[in-house]
Amino acid sequence: MLSGKVISVNSGKGGVGKSTVSANLAVSLSEMGKAVALIDFDIYGSSIPSMMNISNGPKSINNKIIPVESHGIKIMSMGFIVKNNDPVVWRGPMLGKVINQFINEVIWGDLDYVIIDMPPGTGDVAMDVNRMVPNSHQILVTTPHPTSSHVAERAGKMAFQNKHQFLGIVENMSFFQPPDYDTKYYIFGKGGSEQLASKLGTELIARLPIIAPNETDFEPSIYKKGNLLYDKYKDLATKVDDSIA
Repeated sequence: MLSGKVISVNSGKGGVGKSTVSANLAVSLSEMGKAVALIDFDIYGSSIPSMMNISNGPKSINNKIIPVESHGIKIMSMGFIVKNNDPVVWRGPMLGKVINQFINEVIWGDLDYVIIDMPPGTGDVAMDVNRMVPNSHQILVTTPHPTSSHVAERAGKMAFQNKHQFLGIVENMSFFQPPDYDTKYYIFGKGGSEQLASKLGTELIARLPIIAPNETDFEPSIYKKGNLLYDKYKDLATKVDDSIA
């Protein structure tokens, strides 16, 4: 059974960095001394095990599941169940069973925060998670591009309809700034996230730039000290913690 404050990380569409935000926010909160769980409910596009370079799956005891631990975080993902990167071709009832299993049949222990990497959009899985995990705090991830913000608005409205508390919007891929240059390149445009925040009556709580990956890193999506995005996620985690507290 889940304990602690639940933060659902949503997006209107795939490819905007929702899972990256989920994982790095969880790591940053853990490094603040918080007890954190990360649940990957992006059923058809689970990526958390790969992003965090996890090769082992969960164990079980007395018909209960022991979550995988990495970076000081307790983790469950559909990626642990489906092997060899096979596609998930399950229908609604089976998916609902997995969601219930992750919530109620895992030995989570005492937690401060539960980060849920939601499926993009407003489909069946998203509705089931919202129903089974009421009173969660919502973060909406988008890019500056107007089309991305337009689609994200639907996911934001769904959160309001379910009476969840909105923490704000995270704008990913805000700009690219080459090392040792002052110029910022707004590759995906500007202004879409501000307009979205205004429409939803919330605030823009983070702007995350595009950073070239370190090709020698086994976990290129988890940012380390010395990387600008590491500091950005630290700031986001502090803001989230202060807001919820």
